[in-house]
Amino acid sequence: MNNLSSNPLDIGKGIGFTIASVLLFGVQDLTAKILVQDYPVAQVVMMRYWAFGLFAMFLAARHYGPTLRGVRQGVNSNIRWLQVFRAVVLLVDILLFAAGLRTLPLGEAAAITLTFPLFVTLFAIPLLGERVGLFRWFSVVIGFLGVLIVLRPGFAALDVGAIYILAATMLFALYVVLTRMVAQKDSTATNMLYVGGIGMVCSSLVGIFVWQAPTLQAWGIALLLMGATTGANYFVMRAMACAPASVVQPFNYLLLPWAMVLSFVIFGQIMDFVALVGAVIIVFSGLMVWFRERSIA
Repeated sequence: MNNLSSNPLDIGKGIGFTIASVLLFGVQDLTAKILVQDYPVAQVVMMRYWAFGLFAMFLAARHYGPTLRGVRQGVNSNIRWLQVFRAVVLLVDILLFAAGLRTLPLGEAAAITLTFPLFVTLFAIPLLGERVGLFRWFSVVIGFLGVLIVLRPGFAALDVGAIYILAATMLFALYVVLTRMVAQKDSTATNMLYVGGIGMVCSSLVGIFVWQAPTLQAWGIALLLMGATTGANYFVMRAMACAPASVVQPFNYLLLPWAMVLSFVIFGQIMDFVALVGAVIIVFSGLMVWFRERSIA
């Protein structure tokens, strides 16, 4: 059995914060999809990082102090090269995901994204030295079967957006494993400062050269994107402070029905039956991994 918090109020708060983060992540993806239809991907990613980077700097200032000395403490790390690599991995992940949203409906994108726990399992073997048993290998195979059903290679015109989303999901899983590694050495504030700061600088160096002046409506959507990004990351941190990850993980799968609702309401897109079956299989395989991890914890 897990040694969970004995305070059911904290557990309830953790679940509530997780659900709030899922809702905001859905809004984040929705607003990003709207913007990339008319504006360069690099510009949209830059706008998103403006919020993410400022949020990371705010956390670092609270932790180390809003002074030059505090900034130096925030970037001080014995694994700086790993921090930089991790930040670049997340940046490329976000770029690919935004590019994929140009053509792929939100429902299918969410379904593919939910395979990240399976990729985490694969990356954890060489990077964390974890041993994966037959049960978890079976879950991974089932999950990839679900991905193939969603993609249907050879049976329909393969959307290049799906390839981008799948690649982004793999990179996000690598980012999660790298985060586990750096979390053992550096503080959360330092970890956030590296990914937020490097991402903001690098995305701006590219995005500024492809900048297209947004309309007033686009600015409103962009502000909603930045607010959703900041809020979602804040609620994830609050959730982790209130309840173990093993408790709140299943609630992340609410992203799929939420994305399907947003896709239908805003774009009139409905996930077809075959893709829905593949999505259900992906969620089932992820829950299998979660159940196994809880049973052996």
